[in-house]
Amino acid sequence: MKKGRALGSNDRLRIGIIGCGSRGNHVFMDGIYKHTNEMNVEITAICDPWSVAREQANIKIKKWYGREARQVTSYRDLLELDNLDAIMIASPDHLHTTHLEAVARAGKHVYVEKPLAMDITKLTNAVDAVKEAGIVAQVGTQLRSLPGAVGARELFRNGKLGKLSRVEECRNSPKPYWYGYLREVKKEDVDWKEFLADRPYRPFNAALYSAWYGYYDFSHGPIPNLGAHFIDMVHYITGAGFPESCVCLGGTFTWHDEYKFTTPDCIQATWIYPEGFLVSSSNNLGNGAGSVRNFYGDKGVLKMSNWNTPTYSNEGAPRSDGSNEGEQKVEPIECPDHFLNWLQCIRNNKTPIASIDAGYQHAVAVLMAMKSYETGRKTIYDHETRKILTT
Repeated sequence: MKKGRALGSNDRLRIGIIGCGSRGNHVFMDGIYKHTNEMNVEITAICDPWSVAREQANIKIKKWYGREARQVTSYRDLLELDNLDAIMIASPDHLHTTHLEAVARAGKHVYVEKPLAMDITKLTNAVDAVKEAGIVAQVGTQLRSLPGAVGARELFRNGKLGKLSRVEECRNSPKPYWYGYLREVKKEDVDWKEFLADRPYRPFNAALYSAWYGYYDFSHGPIPNLGAHFIDMVHYITGAGFPESCVCLGGTFTWHDEYKFTTPDCIQATWIYPEGFLVSSSNNLGNGAGSVRNFYGDKGVLKMSNWNTPTYSNEGAPRSDGSNEGEQKVEPIECPDHFLNWLQCIRNNKTPIASIDAGYQHAVAVLMAMKSYETGRKTIYDHETRKILTT
């Protein structure tokens, strides 16, 4: 039985938001609001170090609910507010584990963005806190809640692909995504130390604050940000466990300019799974050609360039039984959207589709990749110590 606050069917579910950027303000808030009546839910409090972001989020809340949101700068102040049942975390990557652990220790149900962590020790501490609290925790790997992805999982379980040999994603673009986040930000509008948190102090920098995705201290780049979705879907569709090893190489090869971004714009990670197949995730953010996302088996291939409309065939299959002739659409399986699934699980005391264990698993995989990238060595995951080691 969950130890988080139980809610009756008539109780109003009151939610606070940590992080009012594009993810928190638009994706989170809009996604929750559409379930307002069905799930008897309301966003009542918002938290962000940037006053402009808070005000923009508050405009929507006033329009939706006819009253002001409670606004705070620090997550600590948010967690001291009364009448909050659940928290959604849409903060920068370097803060996910800090906020997740604090929310869990406060006994609030939680929805937390991926990637879960940039550090394995902080990851295990946060996950342990969630489990100790017994709260309902949903991780933001929302592709699990797409009908096409659920259908692909069933296809794999029915043996249509046979024995996997390789799963690969090349997710490319002509320019790194962090350039799209550059904004004019005034120093006086930001609680800079709240944003930096445990990172070494440096003078205020508007580019760093708005486009933190491009700075390695604050985000490890495309393998955790984009590849986390992919690696989580590999786990979800195949049922595979933790990778047994990983190697990763990359660098900043194309984009050198006045912003001095430090996250790699070209990178590739390769994992070996004990179930007997190889997984490759690569990103070239200096040329948009060549994107692909395929699951290769000895009986067929699953193509998921569009996560929600996958297809399959016997293309290239050495052991095809002839049943997958021609490219066929995967039959979708209807399911609640990711936010609704979380809200339903809070109401019904169930485990969400992207559980904290699933989040931990994808986080370990991407942390293995980034440690390999940093050290130039192969990494393995030690299950007993829950540490990532180099060989």
